[in-house]
Amino acid sequence: MPNQKSKLAGNRISESTQQYLDIAEIKDNVVVLRDGTLRAVILVSSINFALKSEDEQNAIISAYVGFLNNIDFPLQVVIQSRELNIDAYLDSIRKIEKEQTNELLKIQTADYIQYVGELISMSKIMKKSFYVVVPYNPLSDKQKGFMARLSEVLKPAILIRMKEEKFQRRKADLMKRVDNVLNGLSSIGLGMAVLDTQSLIELYYNTYNPTTAKSQEMVDVGKLRID
Repeated sequence: MPNQKSKLAGNRISESTQQYLDIAEIKDNVVVLRDGTLRAVILVSSINFALKSEDEQNAIISAYVGFLNNIDFPLQVVIQSRELNIDAYLDSIRKIEKEQTNELLKIQTADYIQYVGELISMSKIMKKSFYVVVPYNPLSDKQKGFMARLSEVLKPAILIRMKEEKFQRRKADLMKRVDNVLNGLSSIGLGMAVLDTQSLIELYYNTYNPTTAKSQEMVDVGKLRID
């Protein structure tokens, strides 16, 4: 019995978590899901609404309502909170400390490093990131007939890997939606950036591996070697 249990445990460990994810692949700044639908992710800045005047607040609300009324597809708004990591910042300050020739400034720099380190460890300062996920589903494309849309989705090949020509067509339709969202959000006064392939991989890597990501950063996707 112990041998049997060990075998079962070994089988469970050897199973890849990838089979439980909905993501089939990430390429050309687009997330391709296993059902053949696509996703683009937009990083969005925030606005301190409370510090705005009443007229500014009303203008923001009006622009946001107009934005919502002008889209005819679903959107997902994701707010991600992560503990602030300032290791790189502290390393840069330590470098300055070592290069400092003035003894007084060197002592003050060391005190500053200690103060910031203690502040972060005691306060657990969080960093919030805001994302808008823009989807594209062939079944929602009203320009095509229902049977044509249904046949595209149900083809088994789509569940594994999409043909390049079909992918480019769907990506073009997705990007039209992205442009629509960018135009609408810019009217509110928000800063935006569409995540590229590297940023998307890092986002999902950090999301699914929050603990590991602290000690093992993602390498540049261009340097990844696939055997």
